[in-house]
Amino acid sequence: MADEQRKSQGSAEDFADEPEFAAEQAHLNATYDTIQRVARLAAAKLERVAAQAAADKESMASEVTMNTATEDDATEMWADFHAINQVIAGYNLSHDLEAKKLAACELLLRQPYFARITLRYREGAEPKELYLGTAGLSDENYKRVVVDWRSPVAEVYYNQEMGRTSYVAEGRTIAVDMLGRRQYDIEGSRLNAYFDTDVAIQDSLLLASLSHERTSQMKAITATIQKEQNRVIRADDVAALAVWGVAGSGKTSVMMQRLAYLFFQQRETLDASRVFLISPNPVFSHYISGVLPDMGERNPQTFTWDQFAALVMPEGRGAGNVAVPVGNLHKIERALDSFEFDQRDFRDVEQDGLRIVSADQAWRAVQKFANVPAGPRRVNLVREELLSRAEARIGQLAADDSVLEEIEALPFDMQIRIFDELVTVISEEEEQAVRLRYVRWKYRDALRAVADDQWLRIDRIAMRMLGASGVVPLEWLYAKMVVTGYGNSDAQYVMIDEVQDYTAAQLLTLARYFNRAKFMTLGDANQAIKADCASAAEVESVLHAARGSVTTCELLTSYRSTPEITALFASLAHGVGSDSRDAHLTVQSVQRDSEKPAAVECADDELWLEALREAVSQARQRCASPDTPAADASAGLTALVVPNGYEADKLAATLGEACPARVEDTSQLPDTGAVLITLKLAKGLEFDHVIVPDASERSFPVATGATEADRDLARRRLYTTISRATRRLTLLARGEVTPALNLG
Repeated sequence: MADEQRKSQGSAEDFADEPEFAAEQAHLNATYDTIQRVARLAAAKLERVAAQAAADKESMASEVTMNTATEDDATEMWADFHAINQVIAGYNLSHDLEAKKLAACELLLRQPYFARITLRYREGAEPKELYLGTAGLSDENYKRVVVDWRSPVAEVYYNQEMGRTSYVAEGRTIAVDMLGRRQYDIEGSRLNAYFDTDVAIQDSLLLASLSHERTSQMKAITATIQKEQNRVIRADDVAALAVWGVAGSGKTSVMMQRLAYLFFQQRETLDASRVFLISPNPVFSHYISGVLPDMGERNPQTFTWDQFAALVMPEGRGAGNVAVPVGNLHKIERALDSFEFDQRDFRDVEQDGLRIVSADQAWRAVQKFANVPAGPRRVNLVREELLSRAEARIGQLAADDSVLEEIEALPFDMQIRIFDELVTVISEEEEQAVRLRYVRWKYRDALRAVADDQWLRIDRIAMRMLGASGVVPLEWLYAKMVVTGYGNSDAQYVMIDEVQDYTAAQLLTLARYFNRAKFMTLGDANQAIKADCASAAEVESVLHAARGSVTTCELLTSYRSTPEITALFASLAHGVGSDSRDAHLTVQSVQRDSEKPAAVECADDELWLEALREAVSQARQRCASPDTPAADASAGLTALVVPNGYEADKLAATLGEACPARVEDTSQLPDTGAVLITLKLAKGLEFDHVIVPDASERSFPVATGATEADRDLARRRLYTTISRATRRLTLLARGEVTPALNLG
């Protein structure tokens, strides 16, 4: 970085005695003391509120009596209850406010702030200094100590436009002069360094952060968000947002930061339980699980496609083939307009050989509402009718004398599980309620089946709609959603990472299941490692059709890899999104120059195996050596990335005891050492050192004998494989390295 582009820089070791550094440390000390004081006050108030609430509840409870003798008595009693509830609500509000303040303090004690901006709001006015942190905090006198990074004014820091600039707050554009932008490297109450910067690509704090070794879990990038990333994070709250970015551009980090931003902006209405994140695999889910908690937010509901399928499909059906022509799903939609149920579309609902609802009852209920077109509204009416019939059946079963004998014979633990208490002496008034509760519990699976529309033969209905002799699970699920309205209407946001690995049919299914949610997808067309995935244009087409419009963004700066590795995978890129699919792609890297990728071409299998063993051995030695410098490009975690599980099995057998630990679906990545991982599980992850065991034509066929589709798939898999490396890349080949790579 050129000296003239960095106005000033200080570090704890070099400049501790300089007045400005000392002044910054003094301000940090004062801020840290304030945070500690606010935390102590909040904790003390929480204790007082709890004690006062307990005392008042006891006092008020003793003063209120159950008296409904007259209408006036009943009115007075309910007024007393209302007053008690208001007092309790007040205590709860006070408790929540102090608990949030204490949580903010706990976050800020790790790092009180990471930046300072100096703003002048009016000509001639005194400049105002604002310190930005992962949370906002005011002291006991309501003086702002730290400004939350998600607040409107913080946008000028991330936009990095010195001089005249502006931000939007509560619908108003506020013009300011940004006079200074200082970044801090802080741990607790210790100031390590500060930087005065104004150009994103020369971001000193970013470069310092990138020089650190990778860790087993992703970290928040709050302090180092770049301008193009900030545009995505603070994008308008649109129905569908499609983000396309090169490998290492921070797509997943941006997604997590946007989630935190949305939680802040909609803190009164958005709950983490109504946000869904669909990740490529369980390893990746664990990798990102600490990001939001580090920013003081709860994690959303996170699952993979297979886990989603297990939740919404009948037991044993599974996800099945997802390469379904999207036209089949549209055909199901169109078929509903003229669809008519027939008697064979229904089945009995039974449990333990006992019929709770019959197929004939379902058919008669459907005929009862014949004036309503087939679809969710009619199914809802039939469902209510059948639930009523099921309750009547439960009532009949509860009247049997054997039920009371069954209840009395229940072990104590079962009685508590069913009734929340021991059932000893049952009065005549209680007996009927106890009988009904027990029988409902006993036949709960059947009642759930009625509520879940299992009296419908969705397989048969879907086959009739498609004019087919069978249906795959995805078609079955889509037909159920179309016919019954099945889905999650409470979800507010759905985030899909690595969207390039989904088929159009999968995306359409998700859009219909989460029928009211806003969608954010993130992907890179170059990382589509499966043959039947949706193109970028198809992804956007599905989103547009499902949500009416789609906003697209591109991220073209790579922060992960060295310039040498970045240049290599960028040479394989054909554009990241729908508008640039075949265009030449220019990718920037902000990392410092390092060593070039190493290529080892082996004349035969024996030499190849020897080279592979040597590469693994050296990687382990570098990680284990106490003399390895922290900045050594070879330190950290090494990954042998192979195309699939079959190749992983072969490599494990070939290397024997020398084979690194294999990463499985449930694995957690170590910080250091070496691992064997398939490309599917490596998606979205990064490693200090990547070894490609066989980068030859046989693994990545791009020669003239391969079809265009095979060449394109090989190119994408190669791009994805080598872009997992951050510092060091070793390419081994049995024979020559694939001609897809230009190693210069």
